[in-house]
Amino acid sequence: MIWRFVARRTAMLVVTALVAGIAVYGALFVSPGDPATLLIGGGKPPNPRLLAEIHRQYHLDDPFVQSYWRWLTGILHGDAGQSLTYKDSVAHMISERIGNTVFLVGYAAFLIIVPAVALGSLAALRGGVTDSLVTVLTTALMAVPTFVMSVLLIWWLSVRWGWFPAYGAGTGFTGRLEHLTLPALALAASWLAYVTQVTRSAVRAELGSEHVQTARGRGIPERYVIRKHVLRNASGPIFSVSGVAVAGLIAGCSVVEQAFGVNGVGALLIQSAAKQDLAVVQALALITVVVFATVNTLVDVVTAALDHRVSLEARP
Repeated sequence: MIWRFVARRTAMLVVTALVAGIAVYGALFVSPGDPATLLIGGGKPPNPRLLAEIHRQYHLDDPFVQSYWRWLTGILHGDAGQSLTYKDSVAHMISERIGNTVFLVGYAAFLIIVPAVALGSLAALRGGVTDSLVTVLTTALMAVPTFVMSVLLIWWLSVRWGWFPAYGAGTGFTGRLEHLTLPALALAASWLAYVTQVTRSAVRAELGSEHVQTARGRGIPERYVIRKHVLRNASGPIFSVSGVAVAGLIAGCSVVEQAFGVNGVGALLIQSAAKQDLAVVQALALITVVVFATVNTLVDVVTAALDHRVSLEARP
């Protein structure tokens, strides 16, 4: 049964990637502006013959189906085309920057999951003042946009206190850890609050469930009840929302990378979109969609495996 579920979700992932590829390529194919003008500097009116030659060389005038098929087959073979702005292959540009983005997203995911599960469980188990403080803190964090949090962290922890650098990604593990702490905090803040609230609700729901009350009535030690019945049964929704948070980090890292000058693929996406560098934007947009869908698919599979009360056949 689990293998049929995995196969079904994998097929949906492939279909999603194909539809996303058509949407991404089609949207940029019909977008206004002429990418060929990026290769002509000086601010003078472009020479029509030069423009025509650039269009011919980069296949900018090919029909949609022909150009899309060339792009798709190139992507499948690891060739995402050539950047008109940077005069470099898109695959090489992404490979140089993706390490910073992966480190940033992984760091932010750690800053979300570990504190959120601890705070949410503590609030649900303790209640009272602890619950109120956690609720107020998480509500305030969810109300602050990511770019505002970035500015606040730069002013407070970098400019005012000088604890962390505010620009760049650093080199080596220690250097990256130091330089990417503020970006990871800014990226994780709102998701930390969200996962904390979901953890709190999941643990509280399990505390009031019938099987937990039965276990307590049988005289089972409270520590065992919490570990084996409450936290174990609450792990399904907690893991599910944590996976959604990680997927959200992938989609939202562009703003943070741009704010902190991190040389990652998110910042590259913003810069390339501003310069109408279609090959780079198309490749990065497709990668973002595919990674997002892949993470969600893995989360669905693991959540279904963790929570045996969920029917695999009933899931979409």
